[in-house]
Amino acid sequence: MPTAPQTTDELYQALQQNQRRPYGRTRTVTAEELVDAAEQFAEPLPLARALLELQEAYTYGSEPRKSPVVFARLLTLFDEQPDVFDERLRHLLFWRFKWVAGALRQLPEIPLAGLRQWLTEMRDRYEKAGLGLQPYYGQAYQLAAHIGEDTALAYELWAGRTRTRLSDCEACEICERARYHLAANDDERALRVWEPVLAGKESCQEEPARSVSYALLPLLRTGRTDRARELHLTGYRLARRNPSMSGEVGRHLEFCALTGNEARGLELLAENRILFDEVDSPLDQLDFLTGVEVLLKRVEHLGHGELPAAGHAGRTWTVAGLRAEVRSRADDLAARFDARNGTTSHTDRRRARLDRAPLLDTLELTLRTRSLDDVAPTSPAAAPTAASPAPAVPDTLPELIVRARTSDEQGHPDARACWARLRTLVAAPDYTHPDDPAVGPLLQLRADLLAEEANRAGEKDEFTDSAALHEQAAALYDDAGLPGHAALARAGALLATAEIPAQGPDGAEAKAAALTAAHASMVRLHEETPGLAPYQEARVLRLRATALGLRLQTSRSEEHVAPVFAEVDLLLAFATRHEIVGQISGGLLLRASTCAISGDLPAAVTEIDALLDRLKAHGPVWHLPRTLGLRGRIQLALRDAQTAYTNLTEALRLAADWPADAVDTTRLHGDLAEACMHLGRPDEALRHLTRSAELGLRHGSRTDAFCAYGNAAQLSLDLGRVEDCIALLDSLLAEPDVAAGELDDRLVAQLRLTRARALHAGEDLKAATAEFVALAAESAGWDDDPGSHAVIAAETAVLLGESGEFGRAREAADQALAAHTREPRYEQLSSCLRELARLQAKQQGPEGLADARAFLDDAGRVADEARAAEYQAHGRSLDTALAYEHGRVNAYAGEYEDALAALEKALALLGEPGPEDDRAGEWAECVRLAGAVEGIYLERPAPALTRLDAAVSRLTALGHTEEAEPLASLAARLRDEE
Repeated sequence: MPTAPQTTDELYQALQQNQRRPYGRTRTVTAEELVDAAEQFAEPLPLARALLELQEAYTYGSEPRKSPVVFARLLTLFDEQPDVFDERLRHLLFWRFKWVAGALRQLPEIPLAGLRQWLTEMRDRYEKAGLGLQPYYGQAYQLAAHIGEDTALAYELWAGRTRTRLSDCEACEICERARYHLAANDDERALRVWEPVLAGKESCQEEPARSVSYALLPLLRTGRTDRARELHLTGYRLARRNPSMSGEVGRHLEFCALTGNEARGLELLAENRILFDEVDSPLDQLDFLTGVEVLLKRVEHLGHGELPAAGHAGRTWTVAGLRAEVRSRADDLAARFDARNGTTSHTDRRRARLDRAPLLDTLELTLRTRSLDDVAPTSPAAAPTAASPAPAVPDTLPELIVRARTSDEQGHPDARACWARLRTLVAAPDYTHPDDPAVGPLLQLRADLLAEEANRAGEKDEFTDSAALHEQAAALYDDAGLPGHAALARAGALLATAEIPAQGPDGAEAKAAALTAAHASMVRLHEETPGLAPYQEARVLRLRATALGLRLQTSRSEEHVAPVFAEVDLLLAFATRHEIVGQISGGLLLRASTCAISGDLPAAVTEIDALLDRLKAHGPVWHLPRTLGLRGRIQLALRDAQTAYTNLTEALRLAADWPADAVDTTRLHGDLAEACMHLGRPDEALRHLTRSAELGLRHGSRTDAFCAYGNAAQLSLDLGRVEDCIALLDSLLAEPDVAAGELDDRLVAQLRLTRARALHAGEDLKAATAEFVALAAESAGWDDDPGSHAVIAAETAVLLGESGEFGRAREAADQALAAHTREPRYEQLSSCLRELARLQAKQQGPEGLADARAFLDDAGRVADEARAAEYQAHGRSLDTALAYEHGRVNAYAGEYEDALAALEKALALLGEPGPEDDRAGEWAECVRLAGAVEGIYLERPAPALTRLDAAVSRLTALGHTEEAEPLASLAARLRDEE
């Protein structure tokens, strides 16, 4: 707290500000400081309010040892000066007797006699105050359930009584009743009782998160797997990282362990690592640690005890090591509670959870399906490359080296597996190179491995690394006396260097120039290197043609088309003369691609069809998936989504015979997702997007993979699958390289932006606003992209407006307008400003009209700018939308004549709809609002009915019957009121 409050008004303001903070150390420490400040005033009321805030911070910050101490001070104050407590404060005081009872149960050092004594105190106080005893019996039942006594009588004494004003909320009592039936092994009855909470009809500070965590396993046991999955996603998000909900987090970890989602469980454990140290409640610790142990036991049982795991701070843990630590701590806690209670209930309950067998082999919880193998740390070479069977590699080292080189010369996909095996063998300390002339010296093999690594880096767009590796390989080849190999490596370095992205506004022009220079250097290198083997010369020719093809792709210049075809012709002539089938196929594929890039799509189809016929007749067969993939992309460009889908599906089927990275299965899935979207199959598109992302991650293409996942998240949000979207993005944003800032910051910002929008769609306004505010602050520094900042700041302003923070909303809107002047975003800014005006007028009525009109004036200037720039809006015109909003804003503020005039203007701008007009709904809504303003608020029903009846007749005649229904309903209401 910067400065202590100097007056009681300042104290009350500080208390209100603190109440808006999330529960945790910051709120708790501030509450402690405010109690100290309140003690300086010679008034008991400020102290009482500060103590109430501090007790709440302790209770929901999982510090049960301190809560009773604060309450004791409150109770003393009440006894000494009862008049200080008005009806509201008195209600809070008696309500919190239950909080103290709950806090004492959580502390095994408090004797059982002390717990019973507190309940007696509560009963006596309630009776003396003339309050009903149902809350007391509720606490007595909870104590019996905690101890493990026979709860039947205690339950009836509580549940059979009429609720009072001091009873726990409906949601909390529902949870206790459901848990009673759950303890009796009656899952169905428990779920029936829980339904109002699980359906969102009853909620509170802790609900539905608490009920959801307990309901997950009963839902599975009764076959409601989809419902369990849905509630896991929503419930976990409400509980995560919250010290007062550590037990709930533990049950979500247990749910993951029992549904084949052990990898997700480890991910969630890492996300909640703070709970090992920030949970001060022994009972919550026991609940959390038992859930953690269920997960760790399952992971270890599956043979992954050496996986890293997130545990107590201060050291690095494996699954096995953390499990031993957790087991020791949890066993000790259970024993302490049982010793206090004189039963074995906590040890028994803990053992029942640990002994529970998995309920499902697998349940797909999120869009990002991961196994324990996926989270195991592996080197890129050891990472799995496909679901297809791994190719067999020779057992003997000489045969393996010869096979690797032969396959590489042919471009055969099996070469990758051979190189991967050789890389592992050569890296071993005891590696001995064969003394065999057929395999050459170790220097050559090391150069081969560097060259292969360079090629893989290039495939992942890591061009700087690729160029450096090629140069290292070339140097080793020189030392080994292999000039042909060295020349080929240097040609690869030239191409990789030219592909390094150029910075600045002239990046494309600079890259085209770099590719031109690279091609010229390759030609000289080709001419100056005698004795190239045919396969090497064909590869150099292919690289030359590729450089010119990439130049055309970069520049899109017509003058760059012919040189590509000329180089391809040289390649094809040479490859045909030497019968190098792989390079013949590659050359034909380049020719088809060049046709497509130059815009001649029919010619591209002709070329690709001829190539497909050749591949089927002469091979190589592993080129078929890639060729069909190109045909699919060309058909997408021709807007023939069905043919594209057929080609791409066949490409994927054939690709199953080969390693996924060798035939670019990642891209095939991505292209299939696009085809599915065109065909109206969004769910199938989602599956292909996530599959593309998964494969990209396995092959180390993290940027492409995160882009694909980002597209999947956006699509899931568009489909209304909000929790799927949030869960996927939470998983991505928790990745170590994202947390460490190693991934592209703009890509990460886009992921966060999508998540913030999903939070907003999921009605988590507080979390969404916090994320938008943070993004707006960060994007303010994007000097190279002010347009994106304008959009983010605009959306931030709207969320602040929804929260009623119009001062901050105005600041964010001004930021958006300032960025908009540098890079216009007409439609987004106009929409933001109109919505802010609507929100302020709706929430504040006449008092907010002036500020609402100021927003509309800004929107008017944006519309003027758009008109001057001849900008065409994607939806309704900005002027029409603005006139309509003027109507709504004035109506909210009670300025009905101005509202009607604005709506008349909007109708004039819209014009009457036609039979196929998609503006019919918008026009009808404008008529309806005008009719309501005129007929109801201005009390002129006759002209309003004339307007409405005419509109109904017109819409009905045009076939817009659905749009006419609200107008007819309003007209009927006006007639009834006449």
